[in-house]
Amino acid sequence: MSTRTAAQRRAEARTSYNAFMEGCPSRQLLDRISDKWVALILAALGSDGPHRPGVEHGEGPRSMRYSELSRRLAGASQKMLTQTLRSLEVDGLVTRTVTPTVPVTVTYELTDLGLSLNRVMADLKDWAEDHMSEVLAHRDDHARAHAASDEEQSLTTE
Repeated sequence: MSTRTAAQRRAEARTSYNAFMEGCPSRQLLDRISDKWVALILAALGSDGPHRPGVEHGEGPRSMRYSELSRRLAGASQKMLTQTLRSLEVDGLVTRTVTPTVPVTVTYELTDLGLSLNRVMADLKDWAEDHMSEVLAHRDDHARAHAASDEEQSLTTE
């Protein structure tokens, strides 16, 4: 009986994951990382986060206190932010550091795994921002086309 290293077992498992299969655990991960708050937390902790005065935009990831994240992520409830940060910690994407000060200081930082995902999510966020006007134009066109179609249909049924 040959013994496999942990790296060999991970490599074998990686080739057996298929998100198109119903029971594949990668579906759970895709569900988690497709959440808007995950994308925004990764962006904030990554190179697109809030920057201190005098710090150039895009200088790379940094740790952030919970309160900084909360201010940056307008509209995120305390409950949602806490739940999302906990799930990212469980998945190994962020680390949580508690410093015994008065009051206690809690900071969050991307792990190496989180950094690798941040690169993908940053591209997705940039794409969304770059193409939003086009998407909105298509939505308007679609709404106008359907409004005209609905109006024609109501005239023919009268």
